[in-house]
Amino acid sequence: MPPPPLALLLLFAAAAAPPAPPGTALRPEAVGMGGPGGSAATTPRGAAPPKATATAPPRSTAPPKGSAATTPRGAAPPKGTATALPQGTATTPTKKTEWGGPSSAAPTRGGPGPKAPVPRKKKLVRVKVVRKKVLKKRPKAPAKSPPAPQEQPCPPLGLESLRVQDSQLRSSSDKRYGLGAHRGRLNIQSGLYDGDFFDGGWCAGQEDAGQWLEVDARRLTNFTGVITQGLNSIWTYDWVTSYKVQFSNDTHTWQPCRNGTEEAVFPANKDPETPVLNTLPCPAVARYIRINPQSWFENGTICLRAEVLGCAMPDPNNIYQWPNEPVPTDKLDFRHHNYKEMRKLMKRVNEECPNITRIYSIGKSYLGLKMYVMEISDNPGRHEVGEPEFRYVAGMHGNEVLGRELLLNLMEYLCREFRRGNPRVVQLVTSTRIHLLPSMNPDGYETAYRLGSELSGWAMGRWTYEGIDLNHNFADLNTALWDAEDNDLVPHQFPNHYIPIPEYYTFANATVAPETRAVIDWMQRYPFVLSANLHGGELVVTYPFDMTRTYWKAQELTPTADDGVFRWLATVYATSNLAMASEERRLCHYDDFMRSGNIINGANWHTVPGSMNDFSYLHTNCFEITVELSCDKFPHVSELPTEWENNRESLLLYMEQVHRGIKGVVRDEETGEGIANAIISVDGINHDVRTAVDGDYWRLLNPGEYEVTARAEGYEAATRPCRVSFENVPTPCSFRLARRRLRGRGPPDLQLRLHRHRLRRLRAQRRAP
Repeated sequence: MPPPPLALLLLFAAAAAPPAPPGTALRPEAVGMGGPGGSAATTPRGAAPPKATATAPPRSTAPPKGSAATTPRGAAPPKGTATALPQGTATTPTKKTEWGGPSSAAPTRGGPGPKAPVPRKKKLVRVKVVRKKVLKKRPKAPAKSPPAPQEQPCPPLGLESLRVQDSQLRSSSDKRYGLGAHRGRLNIQSGLYDGDFFDGGWCAGQEDAGQWLEVDARRLTNFTGVITQGLNSIWTYDWVTSYKVQFSNDTHTWQPCRNGTEEAVFPANKDPETPVLNTLPCPAVARYIRINPQSWFENGTICLRAEVLGCAMPDPNNIYQWPNEPVPTDKLDFRHHNYKEMRKLMKRVNEECPNITRIYSIGKSYLGLKMYVMEISDNPGRHEVGEPEFRYVAGMHGNEVLGRELLLNLMEYLCREFRRGNPRVVQLVTSTRIHLLPSMNPDGYETAYRLGSELSGWAMGRWTYEGIDLNHNFADLNTALWDAEDNDLVPHQFPNHYIPIPEYYTFANATVAPETRAVIDWMQRYPFVLSANLHGGELVVTYPFDMTRTYWKAQELTPTADDGVFRWLATVYATSNLAMASEERRLCHYDDFMRSGNIINGANWHTVPGSMNDFSYLHTNCFEITVELSCDKFPHVSELPTEWENNRESLLLYMEQVHRGIKGVVRDEETGEGIANAIISVDGINHDVRTAVDGDYWRLLNPGEYEVTARAEGYEAATRPCRVSFENVPTPCSFRLARRRLRGRGPPDLQLRLHRHRLRRLRAQRRAP
């Protein structure tokens, strides 16, 4: 039986529908006005929907994404949906509808409604177009900067930074002196070799819950928290998994830390290196604090390293300032600066001193952070003939942050003192072109910064985002030089300076960090004379070579041809640094550098293949040393003013050493123009330097008499004596080279070129009228 006509079904449905109140318009979706389902017309009850039409969902069903939806009165429509119009208002353009009129009303009850044609597909196409117009893409949320670390209300007492002395630490027992209470300091490191006396932490001599590590604050202190680590050792795995805390004012009567009415037991470590912070539920005011281990790693013993957080309380019985440390007189921005804050500070300094500063970028990190450099000079942006170029580099290891903050403070200091007319700073800025790179590894710093000064540990953020140690990532030029020296090829067949980079290192798939490539390009663009690479974690100054000559040795004295100059440069920084020069300071970890004046040959400490210091010396004219600034890699913000006082004089005095030695210009005798890439050799020193683009050069030398030779391709060599005085003023030593006259027939390729040149001249003369 054929189905009944659609018009007849609509008539029956209208007759069976309940009457509407007078003056009430029907819902638009009841007459095909684009209801929730997006259908063109409502299907009669009991009948199958027509072909190519959508069945309207129940009223309780949420409309699909992008469709029209009814919004409560007074409420804003949700994103991506169309706002429903008032009842009885059409939502489609006022064209002729499928009902035949511009505002298709529903048929009235009892009257024969107009004949409804079968819905057409083009109506559905028109509805789809409308739906596409109302769809809107949700805008992407802006990238959020990494959150700043939550600083604790009270600073650390200073176990890690050595403000707490060994005499302030006691323990119930210890295995041996090398594992005594004085070793229970956060991030302290063990020895690297067999037979090292010291290990990395305190270890109790007995295994029971009665063992403790005690800290004497030497005055009333409001203790607020404890940070613990396990033992740092290459032989065993030991850490504490839980502990209690006790307080006392006389070391006889001890009060436990309570969490309400019960004695608090704090969860500790799950591995040896990750620091774990426990904030005390009720801060206590006392002089002494004890850490009482309750459980430990099942395969280990009671060993830990710790830091204690606390605020010193005012002592009415002590009229002297506590502690007795130098108070900084420079009003600088003493705080930790993340990438965003670093840019703001550099911009502010540039705006304060626009005539002597310039900010530029040498490249980007793996994550796209720019590596900004601050240039400070009386003519920023331009190399001046006879003016040496100096650089400081910090942040090679992202978690060694003190160098970064010192360079930012140095920018502020040089700018403000120059404006005040400080004679020393004015002389330094007008006679030197200074470049300051505060963050060579910005990705690593951001990783450490998110954790904070006490929780970043010893290695978090050290490497780049790709996991590359930048201090081992430069090209190894040492091996090629030493092989050539062993075969007596230097300097006649193999150069003793400007050694080319190996071809394998330049391949696109070579394991070279973008930060390393950026610094190498930077070295090649500017004629740097002197540099220092600022690190952290020790108190010592190292000088090249950093790599041992005997490849299988971990330690070996490996001096350069300029060993005397490097030792002087290292001594200048070490003797003027207040922390290094102090006779009362203790060892940072296990090495005693005070016996050698706090300086050491890098390879004689530990071998570092591919270091930036060695690369700088062998590939460019620049002499570079490494300065380990502090025992604490990431000092607390409260310690930054003291660290600035410790290093301010060292930073300035070391920069002034760039004027030590000889300088001059190598010129053409006939034209007077500077000769680029002329080689400057000093008799008795198997390391040469080269002139810059304008023919000027600088050669660092200790006081004495020297025979200096200048040679260039196509010129006759010239030699003259130069005397370097003890004053920190460079000795002028310039040259004028005469063009070389050809003698004999010369090599065959040169004869051929001369013959072709004569033929061109003869042809030109014949063509001339």
